Amino acid sequence: MQREAMEFDVVIVGAGPAGLSTACKIMQLANENDTELMVCVVEKGSEVGAHILSGAVFDPRAMQELFPDWKEKGAPLNTPVTEDHIYLLKNENDSTRLPNVITPKTMHNEGNYIVSMGNVCRWLAEQAEALGVEIFPGFPASELLYNDDGSIAGVITGDMGIGVDGEPKDSFMPGMELRAKHTVFAEGCRGHLGKELISKFNLDKDSSPQHYAIGFKEIWDIPAEQHQEGLVVHSAGWPLNDETGGAYLYHAENNQVFVGLIVDLGYTNPHLSPFDEFQRMKHHPVFKQYLKDGKRISYGARAIAKGGFNSLPNMTFPGGILVGCNAGTLNFSKIKGNHTAMKSGMLAAESIFEALKTDAAELNHDERFKGSWLNEELYNSRNFGPAIHKFGSFWGGAFNTIDQNIFGGKLPVNLKDNSLDYANLKEASQATKIEYPKPDGVLSFDKLSSVYLSNTNHEEDQPCHLKLANNEIPITVNLAKYDEPAQRYCPAGVYEIVKDDSENPQLQINAQNCIHCKTCDIKDPSQNIKWITPEGTGGPNYPNM
Repeated sequence: MQREAMEFDVVIVGAGPAGLSTACKIMQLANENDTELMVCVVEKGSEVGAHILSGAVFDPRAMQELFPDWKEKGAPLNTPVTEDHIYLLKNENDSTRLPNVITPKTMHNEGNYIVSMGNVCRWLAEQAEALGVEIFPGFPASELLYNDDGSIAGVITGDMGIGVDGEPKDSFMPGMELRAKHTVFAEGCRGHLGKELISKFNLDKDSSPQHYAIGFKEIWDIPAEQHQEGLVVHSAGWPLNDETGGAYLYHAENNQVFVGLIVDLGYTNPHLSPFDEFQRMKHHPVFKQYLKDGKRISYGARAIAKGGFNSLPNMTFPGGILVGCNAGTLNFSKIKGNHTAMKSGMLAAESIFEALKTDAAELNHDERFKGSWLNEELYNSRNFGPAIHKFGSFWGGAFNTIDQNIFGGKLPVNLKDNSLDYANLKEASQATKIEYPKPDGVLSFDKLSSVYLSNTNHEEDQPCHLKLANNEIPITVNLAKYDEPAQRYCPAGVYEIVKDDSENPQLQINAQNCIHCKTCDIKDPSQNIKWITPEGTGGPNYPNM
């Protein structure tokens, strides 16, 4: 197919905190050195921020470096953290509030801000455009573009106007080739191009497997008398007594709270439904006291890359670089990945600008990364996740408190978790069935009404973007052995087991519901599902997540 091509110095895939920080930093360097550069950012969401979902308590360290005058420029960091409450939930009614002195100091949030990362990214996009960056929302990067020598030449944006039968419609528009000297992949957790690059260039050969969680978030309007602006609440324990994860509730501005649950995707029980665990969590008195008489106004979910230092791949390859959560730079000991994503993008920009000055094809990035505070922060937190996985939330938490508070993350121990999240599932016959209460429509809700609040939409007459390598595996393997866990791990009701005319079970994929969390790509026990980009602007449209 003949495609139109555009040439740039740098193409950045993804307008999240990593991609936009890369764009801003490289243009700052260009302007300081009186150098003209053509830099573009492509974003699959309908607008910048549409696909951004994060808690989020924000560490401003990288922002301060990138824009020292961020306050004067009006960055939407409006709610400083005033207080931390950390609870151990013993059961559905009982809890113990833990003194800060016996919790890891990485969980303390003095100097941080409660923010909407969608709005922070919209602000970063304004700064990038003011610096001369071109940003193209609604254009997913669907394919890698290679040079004759096998190096990355850029990306191809997705074709528009392909019917569900795979044939072009009257509205067909072929995708464009976006060619660049250097391409930055900032797709977020489990980016589909990043996944391909890691495999093709064997970038993870020296690292532990990446580990993941699914993170839920809802925004609630609550009565003023229940609101305490700046309060941060975290919990561990119930409802995830046999699995690992934790809950949060952040008191933002305007009498709103952000509430969510993070469930590690290494869980073992195929009957577990992360969505339903989140819904029942909100009934615990610790959370109910703030949510009662409130109104839920938004919902979303997203996978989180939480392997940390041990799971970092080699980030550079001929023609390109991985940044942010595409490379797994989130610091799970802080439950924060936005400042680390921004810093990884800024470091990438420095390496790219240096290469552009000398016309070098390869990036000299490793030493720059290793000499950064980002590397040190991730190294000092390297044991956090493996300790939780090996010892559980209580004893793993105790180990992490000692490691962080007394030794500053420098204990002469290197814990590793080399298991694969999807391979941890027991067979259904060996696991305890879980009966979840019906949602009450007050604190807890069903999946479809939740997806409605995410403003998710896809053009219906288009090929399914959830690809099965083998159409029979969901029934012959996953249903037979694991009671097809896709019915439960998907937070949007995309996967259903239905009966055909002969009463035989079939997997039905409701791709229209997909909120782009990537959990199916990660947790399918047969690794039979591949998530690819749908047609541009498809997916959720989060206003303030």
